[in-house]
Amino acid sequence: MTALLPPEVAQGVPDTPRLGRGLDDYEVWMRGAGLSDRWIGDSLATLRQLERTAGSPAADVEPVEISRFLGRAHLSANTRSTYFGQLASYYRWTADHGGANPMQKIRRPRVPRSTPRPVSDAGLNRLLAQRMHRRTRAMILLAAFAGLRVHEIAKFRGEDLDLEERVIRVQGKGGHRAVLPAHPVLVDIAASMPTAGWWFPANSTRPGAHIHGRSVSQIIGQAMRRADVPGTPHSLRHWYGTALVRSGTDLRTAQTLLRHASLATTEIYTAVADSGRAEAIGRLGVGIRAVEGPGV
Repeated sequence: MTALLPPEVAQGVPDTPRLGRGLDDYEVWMRGAGLSDRWIGDSLATLRQLERTAGSPAADVEPVEISRFLGRAHLSANTRSTYFGQLASYYRWTADHGGANPMQKIRRPRVPRSTPRPVSDAGLNRLLAQRMHRRTRAMILLAAFAGLRVHEIAKFRGEDLDLEERVIRVQGKGGHRAVLPAHPVLVDIAASMPTAGWWFPANSTRPGAHIHGRSVSQIIGQAMRRADVPGTPHSLRHWYGTALVRSGTDLRTAQTLLRHASLATTEIYTAVADSGRAEAIGRLGVGIRAVEGPGV
């Protein structure tokens, strides 16, 4: 039996913060709203990280603690923006249920406009020329020829590739679903992959589940390093977008194939593709001697 502390001692013992209070209800709400498993998992992880940093339940965190959490020096601009969105969603929910919304006093972090960093054509050829496991090659092809993100690759099923219609079905960010034309290389690799169920199942520690997106990132990353291809696995998706624009695909079509919510996001690929225009100008008139002629 646990001994009770004397009242005069107990009064001096601070309550242990009930970390995680309300997060279970928030998870139920997110699932009821049909949010993706990835968003739910990432949001809960961010909220628990905030609780550990602030030392109090998320529902009780002050604006200054949130600013301190978002302002940590090691966070990238994109990560900071992602955390902001996850916290803003949670505190809107708490406000709807009678709680406070400290995010109203915090400005959204600025995210500099980035430029895609695609692998080169030579790099992709070098990557695909090396010997590798069948599933590693399938991961690379899904990234480079369908533009799938690592978490989308992780949960790809045989049923997602319709060989009769020659289309693939993707559930992307925010649970948005898209149907894309299947590139011939994906049709070819499908012959050696499961026709039903996960293409990339987890090991025996998680029977019936698919591997994590970070595992896909690690597997592709290792293959890229072996082939001496600079960049990250996401650089394969950047190659996909850049190759579309370079081939003359109009931006609206490229937007649907990349599954961007905003056309402005797709437009950043034109900056990379424009380098090809300079090369084209450089080839213009090869063999023509542009010497100065007589004046007029």
